[in-house]
Amino acid sequence: MTKRKALISVSDKTGLIEFAKTLCELDIEIVSTGGTKQYLEESGIKTTAVESITGFSEMMDGRVKTLHPAIHGALLARRDKAAHLNDLQAHNIQLIDFVCVNLYPFKQTILKEGVGLEEAIENIDIGGPSMLRSAAKNYASVTVIVDPNDYPIVAKELLENQQTTLETRAKLGAKVFRHTAAYDAVIANYLTHNVAEKNPELLVLPYERKQVLRYGENSHQQATFYKNVLPDSYSIACCKQLHGKELSYNNIRDADAAIRIVREFVEPTVVALKHMNPCGIGTGATIFEAYIQAYTADPVSIFGGIVVCNRTVDLPTAKKMHALFLEIIIAPDYTAEALACLEQKKNVRILKLDFSQDKQAIETEKTGVLGGMLVQEQDSLVEEVDQWVCVTKRKPTKEEQQALVFAYKAVKYVKSNAIVVTNATQTLGIGAGQMNRVGSVKIALEQAKDNLIGAVLASDAFFPMSDSVEYAALKGIRAIIQPGGSIRDQESIEMADKYGVTMLFTNVRHFRH
Repeated sequence: MTKRKALISVSDKTGLIEFAKTLCELDIEIVSTGGTKQYLEESGIKTTAVESITGFSEMMDGRVKTLHPAIHGALLARRDKAAHLNDLQAHNIQLIDFVCVNLYPFKQTILKEGVGLEEAIENIDIGGPSMLRSAAKNYASVTVIVDPNDYPIVAKELLENQQTTLETRAKLGAKVFRHTAAYDAVIANYLTHNVAEKNPELLVLPYERKQVLRYGENSHQQATFYKNVLPDSYSIACCKQLHGKELSYNNIRDADAAIRIVREFVEPTVVALKHMNPCGIGTGATIFEAYIQAYTADPVSIFGGIVVCNRTVDLPTAKKMHALFLEIIIAPDYTAEALACLEQKKNVRILKLDFSQDKQAIETEKTGVLGGMLVQEQDSLVEEVDQWVCVTKRKPTKEEQQALVFAYKAVKYVKSNAIVVTNATQTLGIGAGQMNRVGSVKIALEQAKDNLIGAVLASDAFFPMSDSVEYAALKGIRAIIQPGGSIRDQESIEMADKYGVTMLFTNVRHFRH
């Protein structure tokens, strides 16, 4: 009986020696290449060089070494077909029963600082994926391993039964194709970006599982959290959890919405968020002042919500947070005293986020629909305040101008139809997600009714009717900011002039569905 063979060629040597020793115990011959062969032999494990199988030495700086019929014929031959076995015999090719291969570190290469196109291309593996795919296609007979975490499973079955089960081989084969597909997707996206292709005819999205969630949006829905294979440091996927329960599906979505909002602000800022909408945004000279502003903006809705701070959380701020039930707290850091204070509540989720990375290239947004997916740029437009136009007779005061800037940053992140009432440092009333704009106006002004002195109003889209302007003016609003663009803009302008309200047009809409 011909001795069984295992082909091993890996860049990740984790767990390899122990696994190779198991193969040797079972009298399985190890065939290997280059650095892997040297690594194994330095540990006393006898190997056979690939060249002795193919009859050819490595060529072109190692670009060609395993792309040979003696390798791929040995992997692809069906054991149940006499014609395949006769072909092997005619060409003096011996079967390979096990393949253990992982690939050149392309992802790790392009993530390094200063890597150029030439170095990236040299780290595109060709022979490795080819061997993996050949072996995985023939999983009925060949055991293929791409992940070192699977060594113990294969070793256990071999030691117990001298062979792996068909079920295990099938699972490992499927894993190979997921692996090579993701590997190729990273390469495809890198090269697509390199040639500045904005709308490729095929969209390939490599994601890796971060966490299986207890459930999804509701308890009867299954859910899993996947992160981008090329991580964005400023993301919930890359947050470090310091304390508390496991994040839920809704936690993750809300936390993502919160960190998108806070990146708009340079000064110390706190965003309180509930159900994908901000319920309070506050700024101040310190993070403590900002928290007080965010909390007092809506002390009812913040209960059970998410708080994100763009400065280190100190003890005074932590004490205020500790007095309240919060689901999640996110910050760039925490003093030791602040962390100890917050950790007294065992369930609060405390996350640390690298805010220094918040100006990275912004990832596209992807939204699933039945039968497809929508992809768009994030709404990351930086407002050109000097391009805003005052369309009314009365011009904004300096204080109103500052408040209008703050308000327009805030309204951008409220679900449409969106209305926000603010002063220069704090949201006062938020009307979100109504089917008509005047409904949102009424909600925001009702919430802000005791704090309207010096308040301004922002709308995410134009006012199609003048009724919203009149309602706001009658409640005491004296400054409004909106995109403009309605065919009935003049009616809104005339209504603003009637009540002495200043109104700015930005010419930029910020719908958020």
